[in-house]
Amino acid sequence: MKDFNGERPSEGFDPFDLNKPHARWEAFRQEQPIFFHEETGYWVVSRYDDIKAIFDDWKTFSSENAQKPMRPMCAEGRKVLEEGGFTAYSGLTARVPPDHTRIRKVAQSCFGPRRFRSIEPQIEDIVRRHLDALEAAGKAGQPVDFWDVVAYPVPAYVLFTLMGIPDEDVPKIKQYGASRGRMTWSDLSDEEQIPVAHDMVAYWKYIHDLLDMRRSNPGDDFPSDLLRLQSEGADITDEEIAGVLYSTLFAGHETTSTFMGNYVLTLMDNRDAWEAIKADPSKIPNAVEEMLRYMPSVVGWRRRARTAVTVGGVDLPAGAEVLMITGSANRDESHFPQGEKLDITRDNARTHLSFGYGIHYCLGFQLAKMEAAVLLRQLSERFPTLRLAQNFEAEYNRNITFRVPKSVMVEWDQ
Repeated sequence: MKDFNGERPSEGFDPFDLNKPHARWEAFRQEQPIFFHEETGYWVVSRYDDIKAIFDDWKTFSSENAQKPMRPMCAEGRKVLEEGGFTAYSGLTARVPPDHTRIRKVAQSCFGPRRFRSIEPQIEDIVRRHLDALEAAGKAGQPVDFWDVVAYPVPAYVLFTLMGIPDEDVPKIKQYGASRGRMTWSDLSDEEQIPVAHDMVAYWKYIHDLLDMRRSNPGDDFPSDLLRLQSEGADITDEEIAGVLYSTLFAGHETTSTFMGNYVLTLMDNRDAWEAIKADPSKIPNAVEEMLRYMPSVVGWRRRARTAVTVGGVDLPAGAEVLMITGSANRDESHFPQGEKLDITRDNARTHLSFGYGIHYCLGFQLAKMEAAVLLRQLSERFPTLRLAQNFEAEYNRNITFRVPKSVMVEWDQ
């Protein structure tokens, strides 16, 4: 375990710095499993059992702060949002029962295995096209950014197939999604918040325009399904449908893009696992679960204590803001023996907390795993000598929740 020069591991802790957090998280689990972080005003929780218990007790630990910007929007940014008619709240993650239960029931009936299976051939084709682009880019003999060519765009094209969004709109929706991630979970300056506010206004308008189009011209897609159920009497309002799309259009591709980038980084640093997958593709489903545990895209999530409560022997006051470091929980030795080691044969890998737990468990978890498995199979078949570019070391964007690599530079034998 890392030596913090005699200081407590919480000293100097910057929750937005996700470059090399694992040694500090391990120290938290061993020395300070729950502590108050003055700079952010959050109680930080790092052990598996404590975090799982918080997720499970939604009556005590409200999700109402899950979408709360870590740094409030500045006055000029608020003016942009207000004048632009931005009223988005949350699809599901920040809602609590009974509204959460009611809306999730409607959304889940449209966003499940049947629809995912129906587009599996399209997923295969989308992945194939982007690996073609990766291969073409590599012919120049220079390292290629896997993040830019494959991981970043693929989940967007998959999700937008489900959502009925034309391919030509993918770049701007990806831009809106990135802005949303920065607005909510990063620590932007006032100046940096202004273009983000403009993107949020454009994003919210795009969603409403999409719904207007689907009302007049329904298709075989998720927005059309929600509007059809509403017309048949489902208890969901227009603004709630827009909120579901606002969340799904973001979470359904940003998290999967990040996971794809992270698992390539992981496998390239764990060649035994890469070789095992190439030799036996039947290992891929459990390998995906293990990489979700070991190197997930979502490493932190938030809750607010409605009442005074004791967690892990620590008393939290009513109103306490809680940051659960799920990336730490996923490596907790008490639940995952040798948790700091990647093991694609791990028998309890799928008990990770990367999709949350309890009533807010990720709605699109099956789609994310399907995409990851398709890409991993095709990638290992077509690029068996894939490796990280010489001297490349990943850097991550500042964020409290999403561990997003800035690039993933790779090369292979031509």
